Amino acid sequence: MKKMTKIIAAAFTAAALFIGTNVNAQTTPKSAWRLGIGVEGLAPVGNLHNASNFGLGGTARLQYGLGSNVALTLTSGYYNFFGKEIGNTSVNYPDLGIVPVKAGIKAFVSNNIYVGAEIGAGFETRDNGNTKLIASPGIGWASNSWDIGARYENFSGQNNNYGTIGLRVAYGFAL
Repeated sequence: MKKMTKIIAAAFTAAALFIGTNVNAQTTPKSAWRLGIGVEGLAPVGNLHNASNFGLGGTARLQYGLGSNVALTLTSGYYNFFGKEIGNTSVNYPDLGIVPVKAGIKAFVSNNIYVGAEIGAGFETRDNGNTKLIASPGIGWASNSWDIGARYENFSGQNNNYGTIGLRVAYGFAL
């Protein structure tokens, strides 16, 4: 019982800190630079789901304000898709690592809500890995410090196309 009380108290404290530090509406001042460091949860779809059920990543996103509600973005980092078991053999598919490099745009459509799109390349890190074209539409919520976004990311090329549904939680700050 004491453990549950501590967990509930910690959750309420975290929620209060999160809400209390994010009361301002997001704007993107012209010519302002921001950097966001994020953690990504990834759900493989398409051909990738045959070999992996889950991916985890870390990314950095540089953002440059074009106007009060529009920004250009440059995102890179690392994704790891964990291999799942091949049938009932106790043998797993190998993990798949990808280094994404994407440029994009982020447009705030209402208070703290944005839509975005990115395009770029994904470099598979395994031996004889391929380079994939990445196209990624998404939506999200951002404040002066936090950015929570969901997206679909399509990787295409070499007759092996796959995708992922991603959730990114990032902490950002002005440069």
